[in-house]
Amino acid sequence: MVTEPRTPDSTRRSERSRRAIYDAALALVTETGYARTTIEGIAARAGVGKQTIYRWWGSKADVLLEAFLDLGDRAARAAGQEGGDAIPDTGDIAADLKAVLRTTVDELSNPAFEAPSRALAAEGLVDEQLGREFVSKLLEPSLQLYADRLRAAQDAGQVRPEVDPRIALELFVSPLAQRWLQRTAPISHAYTDTLVDYALHGLAPRT
Repeated sequence: MVTEPRTPDSTRRSERSRRAIYDAALALVTETGYARTTIEGIAARAGVGKQTIYRWWGSKADVLLEAFLDLGDRAARAAGQEGGDAIPDTGDIAADLKAVLRTTVDELSNPAFEAPSRALAAEGLVDEQLGREFVSKLLEPSLQLYADRLRAAQDAGQVRPEVDPRIALELFVSPLAQRWLQRTAPISHAYTDTLVDYALHGLAPRT
């Protein structure tokens, strides 16, 4: 008799086991790197059977992505923020962008965020499905916040009305991502402040 392969079931998870698996996955990828992190290692670290993980997730990449998204949600809650909140609008577009990019620099410099971020970004280049999920679940919501803030700046007359916010945000987001991913140079608050100044100089209304 031929049986159909089981689809990972996320509806029957024990909260304690789920949390232990998240913590184990993030710890292992930080300590040993993505390549040496295995389902068996995560299971042993979490104190669960590996079949428990396979029942809930399809791969170690799936585990890590979900664990990383949860880590971001926890960090936001700890900071008194809800996921998806808009970038603050103080009326000063430069100050607002600099503030959020400084926070991003701090996160990317934190080993708890850096290791899983790099692992997911690298694996997403060779695993198309993971790459799409990484973009849709992690990157796209953040990029939309930047676009929304730039549109508000357009409404306030701080950015030219013909500027495409989705292209404009790449002027400061993409250079930071490249420098961080490829380690071409250090990232810092001063660096992202300069990116914003350079970008907005070209976006300012013509006189």
